[in-house]
Amino acid sequence: MTAIQYAVSDTFVLAKRSLKRIRCQPDLLVSFTIQPIMFVLLFVYVFGGAIDTGALDYVDFLMPGIIVQSMVFGGFVTALGLAEDLKKGLIDRFRSLPMWSPAVVSGRILADVGTNVIQLVIMFAVGIAAGFRFNASLAEIVAGLALLLLIGYAFSWVFAFIGLSASSPEASRAYGFTILFPVTFVSSAFVPPDTMPNWLQPIAEYNPFTTMVDATRALFVGTEAGNDIWGAVAWSVGIIAVFGVLSVWRYRRAVGRA
Repeated sequence: MTAIQYAVSDTFVLAKRSLKRIRCQPDLLVSFTIQPIMFVLLFVYVFGGAIDTGALDYVDFLMPGIIVQSMVFGGFVTALGLAEDLKKGLIDRFRSLPMWSPAVVSGRILADVGTNVIQLVIMFAVGIAAGFRFNASLAEIVAGLALLLLIGYAFSWVFAFIGLSASSPEASRAYGFTILFPVTFVSSAFVPPDTMPNWLQPIAEYNPFTTMVDATRALFVGTEAGNDIWGAVAWSVGIIAVFGVLSVWRYRRAVGRA
């Protein structure tokens, strides 16, 4: 086998390990299944009647935003897992194995792609039950799903870096939510930016999360896309490039200290 084949094989083995961990700890499923469902139900049935979204029904406006948010936070399992491996000393065991070292990180992130697919199935089922309907061609819907998985993959690298930098699993969770939660709310995910205070509107409009939400909304319900689709792809690729390098660097530092 070539070096690339070994790297791919090691990545898949460790992705399988991460997925088996979820089966053994089903409570991990709660955060990326039950929590998004609660958000959908609360916003649609509690706040939806008070929010004006113009020609779009609120559920059609909401679902793309809340699904993008779910993809962003899908990587928290990677942050927890990496922080836990560091805390328990599993880095010593991985270092002693004849394996591609960065596969510990890339394997966990590949597993996130699998859990994100589960999230998408659940979220769309709940959204359709609440009244959400696609208003796009099959090609646009498929493109939207691919974009969502790309966004989830990108932010898994962000959470990987957080998990490798935090002092404990609890700290990694706190850092991730503290940094990313405000970003997802100060955007077009839940309300139109023009309903926000004047000083906050520019922040929401230039928020990369807004670009991702608007791109997904355009692909699923036919709103005006502009440059949002290409912008969302560019942001995702940029995040992968930056945090991919940072995460591998941070992991190698951790291996060096172990």
